[in-house]
Amino acid sequence: MSSKQYFKVCFCFRRIFRLTEAEPPEYIKFLFDRYSRDGTMTVEDLTRFLVEIQGEHTASHDDALAIFNSLKHLRIFQRRGLHFDAFYRYLLGDLNVVNSPSNVVHHNMNAPLSHYFLFTGHNSYLTGNQLSSDSSTKPIINALKKGVRVIELDLWPNNNKDDVEVRHGGTLTAPIDLLRCLRAIKDNAFEVSEYPVVITFEDHLPPHLQSKVATMVTDTFGEILYTPESDEMSEFRSPDYLKKRILISTKPPKEYLETPGSQSSGKERTPSSSFDDKQDKDEGHIPDEDEEKTAPQYRHLIAIHAGKMKGGIKNMLKVEEKKVRRLSMSEQELETASKTHATAIVRFTQRNLLRVYPKGSRLDSSNYNPFIGWMHGAQMVAFNMQGYGKHLWTMQGMFRANGGCGYVKKPDFLLELRPDDNVYDPSAPRQVKTTLKGKLYLGEGWLQDFRHTHFDLCSPPDFFVKVGIEGVPGDKAKHITKVKDDEWLPIWDEEFKFELRVPELAILRIEVMDYDVGNHGFGGQTYLPISELRTGIRSVPLYSRDGIRYKHTRLLMQFEFA
Repeated sequence: MSSKQYFKVCFCFRRIFRLTEAEPPEYIKFLFDRYSRDGTMTVEDLTRFLVEIQGEHTASHDDALAIFNSLKHLRIFQRRGLHFDAFYRYLLGDLNVVNSPSNVVHHNMNAPLSHYFLFTGHNSYLTGNQLSSDSSTKPIINALKKGVRVIELDLWPNNNKDDVEVRHGGTLTAPIDLLRCLRAIKDNAFEVSEYPVVITFEDHLPPHLQSKVATMVTDTFGEILYTPESDEMSEFRSPDYLKKRILISTKPPKEYLETPGSQSSGKERTPSSSFDDKQDKDEGHIPDEDEEKTAPQYRHLIAIHAGKMKGGIKNMLKVEEKKVRRLSMSEQELETASKTHATAIVRFTQRNLLRVYPKGSRLDSSNYNPFIGWMHGAQMVAFNMQGYGKHLWTMQGMFRANGGCGYVKKPDFLLELRPDDNVYDPSAPRQVKTTLKGKLYLGEGWLQDFRHTHFDLCSPPDFFVKVGIEGVPGDKAKHITKVKDDEWLPIWDEEFKFELRVPELAILRIEVMDYDVGNHGFGGQTYLPISELRTGIRSVPLYSRDGIRYKHTRLLMQFEFA
């Protein structure tokens, strides 16, 4: 690689910038000297470093040897031990990443399904906005490959009323055949995770088409389809029990059912009313007793029954001893209900499932703050996966936990009964439980992953970093570094400190930006669950806006809890 870079200015002139190597931090040099002898670090020396500095208290000789073996391809590697350059490359390498190793499921997976947060999609078939985008199997496949475990499909009759299509009712979005969606789910359901996939049907079908759906579902999934022994379960099965199984969660369609004092018309609602009802009023909300009028073979497929009891929010959240179910609320409904019924919501979600979905005005497929759901125990915080942004990155960060399997065990405080039969109160003030102390040393890799004119046509980038916490209201905080002008290998050497009240739910937010007047450029992001943050000096890989990990771009940081 050339030691100089040239940038055109006004077509006639060139600016020349000399590329310099980033000098390793003095503290890293100090640690190497401390844990090496005569400029060489042995396997035994590295083992002590892992235990005493990195906080890997169970680290063994074999763990250190694996690091040695991973560096053998480097010319700077020496058989008798690590020289400083090799040690430094280890610190910035993939064996020293900040979060727990991927693909390693370490949570207890034998508890009922209601004890977990599930990676949940909303309108999973849409390619873009909620009003006029196409429907396709591609976003369903992409979601499953990113670990999403709950897929939502809206079922409507076609124009001839003789078949079923998937579309966003009352909008200009194009339809897609249900069978294509089901086959896409089957082919990709367990590619990245063997834990169950839940398909939530938002059902607007008459009974004869429900029967047709039942045949499609049964023929497509066969033995991997989970059908419960009874319509009424006192407790959900566990993710371990349901490995590699497909579950259907739905309700009978309100518009085709007779309820006391009304008659079923047998006709669809108008597009505008169906859109409003789905988005802002009663998505997932029907009287449980109406399930008896659903096509029998269709009702038999329902593993997770959705419904709403009559009588308002208090009765809706009533916990039944002999029956568990799923309830749906919009983000607005949950926010309103949480002001007066916070503990009732937590108690409900200890045994039942709560799904939260975006409000109807989010036509651009934007998302909301997921913590309003998580802090109340809501398992299915449904997100639009089509775009990007802080809230979606927070969601992706949460589900990097537990090996990225799409299921994260809820913290114990959301599941336990306290003295006097009380539960956790999300609205109560909290004391600081722990403090995260960190240091941002430097970054590298942009020159390999980006064109040299990507950030600025006339000069190298001017990087700065936003480091912060996404969590419950009392834990939100951020630190912004100074700007490093014209540097592909920026060195910040800055410390930060965050006090955490509910670290079990907190997410570390890291975004690298290229400073520009008016609109900063994007240089990478990662959101990481605090619960799985590895202490010590760590490599922090960065991701694109779309959540794709860059090959080379990363930061070197240090973390400790006090």
